Amino acid sequence: MKLIIGNKNYSSWSLRGWLAAKQSGLHFEEIVVPLFGENWEADKQSGQIRPSSGKVPLLWDGDAVVWDSLAILDYLADKVGRDRFWPKDEAARGMARSMVAEMHSSFQALRSECPMNVRKRFDGFEPSDACTADILRILGLWAEARSRFGSGGPFLFGTFGAADVFFAPVVSRFISYQIAVPGFAGAYMQALWEHEWMQGWITASEDEEWVIEQYETVG
Repeated sequence: MKLIIGNKNYSSWSLRGWLAAKQSGLHFEEIVVPLFGENWEADKQSGQIRPSSGKVPLLWDGDAVVWDSLAILDYLADKVGRDRFWPKDEAARGMARSMVAEMHSSFQALRSECPMNVRKRFDGFEPSDACTADILRILGLWAEARSRFGSGGPFLFGTFGAADVFFAPVVSRFISYQIAVPGFAGAYMQALWEHEWMQGWITASEDEEWVIEQYETVG
């Protein structure tokens, strides 16, 4: 399998696809395509990222091509067994699926005001009312998942799974923009940030030479 991703420092959707691939336990080749680089427009219409029109991540598995991080996670879960990604308990699984779907489709203010920048720490960020509402909604979801289903470990549903894959970029954003969070959320964020896969991603992002200027300042 080949997984095509964008810059690790900036590409939140790539992080989700990459963590899903790691969670699958399957071997994959990682190919990084610099976002907005010199050949970006040409690359979007040719080569291995053409099927998604330049959107990353993109997974090639033989003749199968899958793009969008949620589609990639579902495809990999079908290959290795869905219990590797989702809680076994029916109620927990229902909530985890709902949280992942909401993360996939919502929180536009947070995405817009807090682009992912793994290696940056922004001082003086003040979220808008819409962004604050997104933050509070996410913290509420985390609180419910942890209190109802998190007794088996430090992650949202105890053990690392699909919900953590999808909220990993949010953890990065909260750290970068120094969002104040309650103690339970701080503990969860620390556990995810210190996960060996996240540490590998963080190290790689710090080693990247690419800089996308529009994501280097608070808007």
